[in-house]
Amino acid sequence: MTAKTFKGGVHPPERKDATKDLPVVRVLPSSRTVWIPVTQGGAPNTPIVKIGDVVARGQRIAESDAFMSAPVHASVSGTVKKIETHLVTGNVDALCVAIEDDGSGTTLFMDPLDPFTCTPETALERIRSAGLVGMGGAAFPTHVKLSPPKGMKIEYLIANGAECEPYLTIDERTMAEHAAKIVDGVAICMRITGATEGIIALEDNKAYLVPILEKAIAAQRAIPVGAGAFAISVVLCKTRYPQGGEKMLIKAVVNREVPSGGLPAAAGCVVQNVGTLKAISEAFREGKPLIDRGLTLSGGACAEPKNVEVPIGTLVGDLIPEVISLNPGVCKIVSGGPMMGIAMKSASFPVQKNTSGVLFLTSRETALVEESPCIGCGRCITICSCRLAPVLIARAIKADDLEEATRNGLMDCVECGTCAYVCPAHVKLVQHFRIGKHMVRTKAAAKAAAEAKKQAAKAASEGAR
Repeated sequence: MTAKTFKGGVHPPERKDATKDLPVVRVLPSSRTVWIPVTQGGAPNTPIVKIGDVVARGQRIAESDAFMSAPVHASVSGTVKKIETHLVTGNVDALCVAIEDDGSGTTLFMDPLDPFTCTPETALERIRSAGLVGMGGAAFPTHVKLSPPKGMKIEYLIANGAECEPYLTIDERTMAEHAAKIVDGVAICMRITGATEGIIALEDNKAYLVPILEKAIAAQRAIPVGAGAFAISVVLCKTRYPQGGEKMLIKAVVNREVPSGGLPAAAGCVVQNVGTLKAISEAFREGKPLIDRGLTLSGGACAEPKNVEVPIGTLVGDLIPEVISLNPGVCKIVSGGPMMGIAMKSASFPVQKNTSGVLFLTSRETALVEESPCIGCGRCITICSCRLAPVLIARAIKADDLEEATRNGLMDCVECGTCAYVCPAHVKLVQHFRIGKHMVRTKAAAKAAAEAKKQAAKAASEGAR
């Protein structure tokens, strides 16, 4: 099987050996309390429970009427103790519902639903009701991703099993342990979107999974499902970061490019993380909302790295030391992978729907250096998988020229961090780009608000005549 790839990228040390062969184990927080953020992707939600309420595992506790929203459910059965702000990923405080587990395990799941006999509209509503979001990192509401804009025909449903971030192995273990559910999720999404071909893409450092997945595909073919759901195959990609990025995966697998400012649907593709696909299968077959999260706990300061599954809302600190013990010398705690993850100020933050891992790194594993002036070497241009010129974008941002930064592709940057990884001057390029994007969006919002105010004033003036 020939391994496919894309142009650019880097190959950082993988550091997956510590956990890649370890099965996922179910663990619970030592405090028996979870802190569930009421919004975990999409439009903001509002709590629909109050302090003192007794809730069941799987019961909806926060929601919104907005199409872009994904409801949130209780991950344990017990009593709502608090509804207040708490530290979450990103080092910000967000509204959370604290539930104390009563140990009863009472559940309130939806009824099972056959995804191949119900209408696509009913299937999309089931996915939304289950609170499904992208579990690869972005937490984009899944029902929205499976509802491409009118006029865009979806040809390929790509299952993203690349898992290119160093240390992380939870997707690898999910494919090894739940191949049938992933294949089922692919078939379900193919029926919803009308895709004629399903592709499970993984890097060649996980080639041993190919026969496991192909066996699951063969079993799926024996089930009489909707047209097109049989056309599922496995594709190997070269091990290279950021192979797991949607744009890079689409380029490698089907040799198509997502247009600037466009969505994968514009290239006839929908990409779903393998963890999301497993959750989609469970939402239909078991009626289970997204209430559990598998993740990798690793890093040089982690005495016994593990792949675990926890109730969403579990505080990472409540896994120490009962589940994981730490060696002296923790220098950095990262939510996610080392390339795109976020360094946290403490371990007192909850696992969310898109938390793929938590790393406890030593000083030898981190780059704690100050940035120096750019020397104009051009390395960032050579390795940029989006074919941008990071150096020019950074210069424009520093010069407060957002128009020039945007013209050079600021909003097309996927913030993968490859440019910062190879920069000999240690320029914090991704941080500069995030600030630049925030400034562009703030400026656009202010302009839109001013225009809306102008139109409202004009309408009022005309109405008064």
